[in-house]
Amino acid sequence: MSADYTVPEPVPFATTTAGRDRVTADLSHVARTPGVIKPDAIVVADQVTRHFGGMTAVDVAHLEVQRGAITALIGPNGAGKTTLFNLLTGFDRPSTGTWSFDNRSLSGVSAARVARSGMVRTFQLTKALSRMTVIENMRLGATHQPGENLFTALVPPLWRAREKEITEQAEELLARFKLDAKRDDYAGSLSGGQRKLLEMARALMSRPTMVMLDEPMAGVNPALTQSLLGHIQSLREDGTTVLFVEHDMHMVRHISDWVVVMAEGRIVAEGPPEDVMADQAVIDAYLGAHHDTDLGDDALLEDGIERLEAKEQNR
Repeated sequence: MSADYTVPEPVPFATTTAGRDRVTADLSHVARTPGVIKPDAIVVADQVTRHFGGMTAVDVAHLEVQRGAITALIGPNGAGKTTLFNLLTGFDRPSTGTWSFDNRSLSGVSAARVARSGMVRTFQLTKALSRMTVIENMRLGATHQPGENLFTALVPPLWRAREKEITEQAEELLARFKLDAKRDDYAGSLSGGQRKLLEMARALMSRPTMVMLDEPMAGVNPALTQSLLGHIQSLREDGTTVLFVEHDMHMVRHISDWVVVMAEGRIVAEGPPEDVMADQAVIDAYLGAHHDTDLGDDALLEDGIERLEAKEQNR
């Protein structure tokens, strides 16, 4: 981080709760069972498996993701969460299975076409192009760029207006993410947290319907954690669907509307955070992989056990 850089003020949690209230109402009558049908699913996956030799990394019989909700995908290390992400977004090929996004089949579709369909993702290890500036990284995330065509590129009047629109959109997002001061800096000079912000901002350049975040808090300075949380909540208030993988149980508890738990490649539990944390299947999953869990997972496990004991005492 450069010496003259000041950590931005945290982005507050969304000032309105209309999005969360709507999602809560939509999901209030949904059963708390693995693979349950949602009232307005934007993603539907069936019989998705991924085998690596004799090992089964993913074995998902059925999964639905509610439109407009923030859904957390959690589980012990090695549960298959990132592999499932890779399958749904076209970065890996399944052994079996089909899935759709917004009623369009994405089975066998390339990662580029998945992104163009409105489903974009970020990575646990950021993919910023280090030798390009922040604004150049942002421009790359936009769609419908006539200048990418060789012949069109030779005629500036055909692409200048669109480039101006893209630049204005990028600058608005950089201001929203408190990265406007870094506009002309190389992406490689950013801190880990700033790169996370840049990757999320760049993902929004395509105006996606759904954003998939792979461990958005991994390696982020605590000073920027609140900013990321606020931005994710703002996505829901804007009507964007969010699916994220995360080990930070504080984040899962406070911003997710629905939680899906994976263990050994399978979905073992689903429901609102407060229900999932006390689910016996979740406790068993984390106990079985306790030596692999981090402090955040231990906190979830202890909380789940306390809730389970309290539930038993009240029976």
